[in-house]
Amino acid sequence: MASTIDNFYQKTATAAMKDWPRDAVLYQPYEEEQILLAENASCLAVRTYLKMLNLPVALEQRANAEFMSPGGKRTKLPVLRVENFIYAEFDHIVTFLEKNFNKSLSAPLTPEEKDQMRSTNCLVEHLFTTAEQYVSWIDPEVRNTVTKKRNGCVFPFPLNHVQNWRKESAVRRQLRMADYLHEGIDTIMGEVDHLCQDLSSRLGDKRYFFGDSPTELDALVFGHLYSIFTMKLPNNVLALTIHKYSNLNQFCKNIDETYFSVKGK
Repeated sequence: MASTIDNFYQKTATAAMKDWPRDAVLYQPYEEEQILLAENASCLAVRTYLKMLNLPVALEQRANAEFMSPGGKRTKLPVLRVENFIYAEFDHIVTFLEKNFNKSLSAPLTPEEKDQMRSTNCLVEHLFTTAEQYVSWIDPEVRNTVTKKRNGCVFPFPLNHVQNWRKESAVRRQLRMADYLHEGIDTIMGEVDHLCQDLSSRLGDKRYFFGDSPTELDALVFGHLYSIFTMKLPNNVLALTIHKYSNLNQFCKNIDETYFSVKGK
């Protein structure tokens, strides 16, 4: 009986949201003062995806954006509110839009290409986020001069120290579960470099990974690469690793100019 009721409400909710509402809101931390590398990558990937779908959304920067999140596997950000529905992180938001609004960039792909895209999405999200969190919280220079200052800046003393401890503990737990906590930076950068080689080979001289039109993979890769390129850190090993691949650099420039230039805003 319970499952029947749940199915009824799910169908009702889906039927009620055929049109994209005007009051959709995307929440993220303050970009200039607060947001960290991995969180910025996730937020930018979702913003890019929404732009690629031509779905307008109001962007609100909040100090407590992470605590508004219903949960997530990695960053818990950004948080998308559409009417009474709240979703967080790239994967969940993509699934929500596809199921409730029939909005997807990968619809033209073949089943084989969709499987390839999904597996690459998982690898990109896992490895780039892991590397971003490692550099932010394990590298002592970055952690002490950038990460802790940004993460704690919106909280008064001594709450800022408590929040830094809480966040660092959560990231270390994630890295430990992924077997990366006790790895050296060279090992992690080696895996990032291998992933970039694969992405560069897949992209080739195309504008997007699957041809002339963007997919979820393009939005996700851009979110990570552009954030790594543009966020200034005392240890820029991530940016140096990626910068070697000229077509990935051009890929970022193309998407930035297409969707985030003054004309594209």
